[in-house]
Amino acid sequence: MKQALVHAELEMAVARRQPQTKVLRHSDRGSHYCAYDYQALLRRYRIVPSHSRPGNCWDNAAMQSFFRSLKTERVYLTRYASYREAKTDLFDYIRFYNHRRCHSTLGYLSPMEFEQRYASSNS
Repeated sequence: MKQALVHAELEMAVARRQPQTKVLRHSDRGSHYCAYDYQALLRRYRIVPSHSRPGNCWDNAAMQSFFRSLKTERVYLTRYASYREAKTDLFDYIRFYNHRRCHSTLGYLSPMEFEQRYASSNS
């Protein structure tokens, strides 16, 4: 993975979500997430970094679950004709996953519903 990609991902997330409260950014200990430039970008946006502990796969269980779902529910079932088609389809899946797909660990709410309820109960 190129450093520019993780920078672009973070910049896109901040631009889309425009967080007003403290944000925790969880990642593994990959060199691109631990790099000085990326850590400076996190500080710029006042985002708190969180890294998996060495040898503890459970720290990142939610993301591992997401990627398993993405692959089994979409990627392995689809043949993409182009990069653009794959990108569009994966963005559509992520939108579905965040806004409509219910999760047992969130009380059978979508991630967005859960976040909205959490935010309204803490305001």
